[in-house]
Amino acid sequence: MTIAFGASPARAADAAFTQFIASLWPEAQAAGVSRETFDRETRGLEPDYKLPDLILPGRPATGAPSQAEFVQVPQDYIKEASIARLAGEGQRLMQKHRAALDQIEKQFGVPATIVLAIWGRETDYGRYSLPYDTLRVVATQAYVGRRKDQYRGEFILALKILGEGAVTRKEFRSSWAGATGLTQFLPSEYYKHGVDFDGDGKIDIWHSVPDALASAAKQLVNKGWQPGLRWAYEVRAPDNVDCTMGVPEVQKPIGEWLRAGFVPVRGLKLSASEQAQPASLLQVEGIYGPSFLTTKNYFVIKEYNFSDLYVLFVGHLADRMTSPQPFATPWSASTQLRTASVEAMQRHLTRIGLYKDKLDGKAGMLTRSALGAYQKSAGLKVDCWPSEAVLRAMSAGR
Repeated sequence: MTIAFGASPARAADAAFTQFIASLWPEAQAAGVSRETFDRETRGLEPDYKLPDLILPGRPATGAPSQAEFVQVPQDYIKEASIARLAGEGQRLMQKHRAALDQIEKQFGVPATIVLAIWGRETDYGRYSLPYDTLRVVATQAYVGRRKDQYRGEFILALKILGEGAVTRKEFRSSWAGATGLTQFLPSEYYKHGVDFDGDGKIDIWHSVPDALASAAKQLVNKGWQPGLRWAYEVRAPDNVDCTMGVPEVQKPIGEWLRAGFVPVRGLKLSASEQAQPASLLQVEGIYGPSFLTTKNYFVIKEYNFSDLYVLFVGHLADRMTSPQPFATPWSASTQLRTASVEAMQRHLTRIGLYKDKLDGKAGMLTRSALGAYQKSAGLKVDCWPSEAVLRAMSAGR
């Protein structure tokens, strides 16, 4: 496929795009989309080459560097003022939707605070207007996106949603990645997890708060949510903590972490059943900032959005709806290395056999742990944090 780009509309590209869309008709038909729906919704459809995560000439295929979860330091992403405002609004909405939330909690075992926090983070409780036409987004991503095969299916299902009249095209708005509705579902997630909770005969995640929140709860349950289990516990790490242990694979009963010197903040006493739960260590700022022991439910929320900062935001916001206290340990990092610098570190760590995950320029759990292992081998201070000093050491061949 050759794509022509220029200041004027790229006619060759658009002709190829139109041809590509037309070629999807048999798949749409097999999924139950009518010819009338297909023709109506794809007529005049054009790609949006300004979206992130596309593989285009002259643009690096490194995913979506514009996502706030991956470029902001924690204290900028988990802003105290935002958390406090959203927690207050969440408390008000908990009273307003009390009957539905009680029923959701009873049916799915997911606390009201968790589904409210997802709604608050995703669309500011419905106040945030999603900026993109969903169909155009998923069509573009299917055509030139980094995950074409996935979005091919999302495009077909987006047509199916429109054909079934679940939402009008005008109100079928999404993020740049095609997530739509109050709690941000991809079209495939709508079909996998959608619930008609208000009993009006249709699943409406765009306008019905009960439908959207029940669907979010069902998605969490389908991904393995365990009722009655906290998402994480904030702890104070011992001074000699080995931050390279902060990966999902290193899992121990919480009691074992406590015996190793990790102390729950604010004198919290954990029951025997809590101490028996397996947990992983999370230190998103390396040895700086707060430390957490994360449970199975932490990783279930992470399936909703793969960023650790997203899960911390949602979990902390949920907690703040019942307790006014911020994290006991303040955030400390004031700057984050640029994506290109973190990616350079990942390349170096891969070359020397310490890192085996994708090169994405994001300082996630595996990257932080690999950095710590490198710091150990190079005789540097082991803090599991991507800094200019570590980058210089790598550049010098240490």
